[in-house]
Amino acid sequence: MGFLDKAKQAAEQAAAKAREGVEDVQAKRELAQAYNELGKTAFELIESGQLSEPRLDEAAGRVRAALAKVGPDGDGAAGTADTAYDASQPPAMPT
Repeated sequence: MGFLDKAKQAAEQAAAKAREGVEDVQAKRELAQAYNELGKTAFELIESGQLSEPRLDEAAGRVRAALAKVGPDGDGAAGTADTAYDASQPPAMPT
């Protein structure tokens, strides 16, 4: 096998590993998104009274505290009593 054949084979192996890495990152991103959606749904159910689980109380409290800091719109303005959290909206992105 000549030098160019070896170089081509090495490049093909590197490309295959890169594809595997991209697929792994995409799978992890999908998993994180699914967990995020599950968490939002669980929080909505907790807030509506349809779900009650003591193991979720602490996490729900952290979500409430974070919402109080950023406000329901995620614009940094603390929410007021007449402002409800809109769970149909995505979470605020840091700026």
